[in-house]
Amino acid sequence: MNKNLLKHLPSVSEILNEIPSDICLHHQILMKIIDQEIDTIRKQVVKNHNEIKREEVVKIIISKIKQLSEPTMKNIINGTGVVLHTGFGRAPLPGKVLRRVAKRLDGYVNLEFDLDSGKRGERQDHISFMMSALCGTESSLMVNNNAAAVLLALNTIADGKEVVVSRGQQVEIGGSFRIPDIIKKSGCKLKEVGTTNRTHLKDYQNAISSETGLLLWVHTSNYVVEGFTKDVSLKELVQLGKENNIPVMADLGSGALTNLADNDLPNEIPVLDIVKTDVDFVTFSGDKLLGGPQAGIIVGNEKILKQMYLNPLYRTLRCDKMCVALMEETLRSLDGNKWKKDNLTHRLLISKRPLLMKRGQDILSSLPKKLVQKLRIKLVESQVEAGSGSLPTKVIDSVALKFQPKTVKITQLSQMLRLGDTPVIGYISGNAFFIDLKAVLPEQIKTLKQQIKDLKV
Repeated sequence: MNKNLLKHLPSVSEILNEIPSDICLHHQILMKIIDQEIDTIRKQVVKNHNEIKREEVVKIIISKIKQLSEPTMKNIINGTGVVLHTGFGRAPLPGKVLRRVAKRLDGYVNLEFDLDSGKRGERQDHISFMMSALCGTESSLMVNNNAAAVLLALNTIADGKEVVVSRGQQVEIGGSFRIPDIIKKSGCKLKEVGTTNRTHLKDYQNAISSETGLLLWVHTSNYVVEGFTKDVSLKELVQLGKENNIPVMADLGSGALTNLADNDLPNEIPVLDIVKTDVDFVTFSGDKLLGGPQAGIIVGNEKILKQMYLNPLYRTLRCDKMCVALMEETLRSLDGNKWKKDNLTHRLLISKRPLLMKRGQDILSSLPKKLVQKLRIKLVESQVEAGSGSLPTKVIDSVALKFQPKTVKITQLSQMLRLGDTPVIGYISGNAFFIDLKAVLPEQIKTLKQQIKDLKV
């Protein structure tokens, strides 16, 4: 019976002959797509005992090939309100900056070549001076993300030795990155002190031995413990480290180079304030509050950072020319204590509710009245988080378009917008669909209007 059901399935060669000439995919890729799709269809036919026509199979597979012949990474409209959205690449990079960088990277570049001397240079030289100056440190080092920065630092300073850290600071961030796990993978031994809610200086003092290689302070940026609590300040920990000749490391997570409170944002400890405690070195992300490309930054004592640079792990974790060039652009977008408009992350974060309300009213007024009535669209005040573990305990005022459609389900509406020419990603809450305007770029407003107008409802 199964043989009869499957007799109309086309051969691979038959499908290859049906592929439009304008589709440019390597033969091996085409073969894999066809094999996988035929296998899936075969299993469905056998399971459901339903015969499928040859023409239908060809149509399904050609559609899949067309879909996969297009780039999978697309420009989207972020209607979630989360500016630093991990799923969307965290810090958004403006086309203006990308075009400048692309122009400089066209062909060959002096990534590791000193133009003055004509000799071999170092890729860190393009950013290390500016980063060190902005953070008030002797030296800096950039690797491909903050997890890599933490791993490199631990392995360099305390490989085979104990790393003392408070139980209340053993955080887990997105992607199941856990401090205890990274300490283990770095070749170090975890030495826990204190309890989840209370850790005293004497706990650190009692933990120090000849096996101690590092005192680790972790900024709990993605949660807050309240109530009956006690912790040890970084300044106290630094003093303890000096008394016992043990280096102290601070993992800051999100790296703020300016005082965010100056822009009416929830405050985050600036890197400069951490450095002023005289801590030996600090690690933080380049693609969160810094607003740059994915990177991990280490700043601090020149002698210690030199050891990290010479660690064989560094070569496996170093950044490529694109990341270096984008970080250089990011650092040049800081003017005094303010970021220039080129820093898109900060431009979005500081956009005020009245401005977003005005944009929302502009969108609503441009839509056909019948469509607004069908989708029951209205403008509402909202509150959002910065995202990626940055400023998580505080919310930021925003504005959103609220949809409560009459003619389609909310899930269908979400899918239609998600699969449009320019994907629009919002969120469902309760019985409504929302497009928050906090993370919608000003230049995307026109496109957003069109995507809503194009809805077939």
